[in-house]
Amino acid sequence: MTVVVDASAVMALMLGETGADVVMQAIRGSRMSAVNVSECCSRGVERGASPDAVLAILKTYEIVIVPFDLTFALEAARLREPTRSQGASLGDRACLSLAQSLRLPLYTSDRRLADVDPGLGIDIRLIR
Repeated sequence: MTVVVDASAVMALMLGETGADVVMQAIRGSRMSAVNVSECCSRGVERGASPDAVLAILKTYEIVIVPFDLTFALEAARLREPTRSQGASLGDRACLSLAQSLRLPLYTSDRRLADVDPGLGIDIRLIR
């Protein structure tokens, strides 16, 4: 099954955190927004890695990185109001809009996203 992964799911896998096993089962061929790639690279930099080193690790997982183009930018903007009460960031809305447009489940460890309105048609799956 193809899924969308957000930065929290990929970081759980990379750091061996709880839920890594769930992500590992679905990671190959998964989809990830370029915005969320930036989040992963930023977290890697915080831990002393270079963005290129983090990207090299992501590539070993065979993740399909989806550009954050104007279409996704507008979709993420449209999700601002319906996700405001969850405090969804741009990164959150980038992966939500990707999952919504591709009609794929979203794997995340972000419990706030579990409360997103089911009427938006986004299948959000917590990894832990």
